[in-house]
Amino acid sequence: MDQHSAITQLQGPLWLRSAEPVEYPEAMQTMRKRVAALREQDAREMVWLLQHPPTFTAGTSARPEDLFNPYRFPTYAAGRGGQWTYHGPGQRVAYVMLDLQRRHGVVPPRDVRAYVCALEGWLIAALARLGVVAGRRDGRIGVWVSDDRTGRDSKIAALGVRVTRWICWHGVSVNVSPALDHFDGIVPCGIREHGVTSLAALGLDATMQSLDAALAACWPDFFGDAVPPIRED
Repeated sequence: MDQHSAITQLQGPLWLRSAEPVEYPEAMQTMRKRVAALREQDAREMVWLLQHPPTFTAGTSARPEDLFNPYRFPTYAAGRGGQWTYHGPGQRVAYVMLDLQRRHGVVPPRDVRAYVCALEGWLIAALARLGVVAGRRDGRIGVWVSDDRTGRDSKIAALGVRVTRWICWHGVSVNVSPALDHFDGIVPCGIREHGVTSLAALGLDATMQSLDAALAACWPDFFGDAVPPIRED
């Protein structure tokens, strides 16, 4: 490894926050470029915080019958794992681009299962900082809460990752205050018997900035690197 690459890794990920909603194709193009640069060891790893306009994305396991789309939102094939997901205003998306050939905190090299587990733990810990008791559920991907409105489990955060030659991309989303009726356009993640919720629906006056701060504070516990000041885009 040359000196530039070593310095790049020691810096830890760049944290970038986009103020304006980012169209999904633009985000995909940006991620692809970053992944290619990481493969060449010519860029820093990155955590990208953003929101999308109302959009449905299909993972590699998405079924056509699980898309209804009454509002005619744009739909895109994401290339990540998972099924249908909604993205839109009021939802924090965090795209995580890391080189999994090296250790990141609790994640050993080349261990995708441990990486996904660390993403879930990171979200659970960040939500706990905001006063939300969230957790995993056997047989269901994502992060869940017991929803007093419905008396059942509801998903508050979703995961969908892709790994290309050991560079991970895509990432996670957390529902802060999205329009929850927009989720009616799909069967979220292919799970019909459980709904979705948000921090706002749970009665919490959380903001994107407070969630971002919680995510940054919990990152080192799972991924090791200290978080630099978030760069505004």
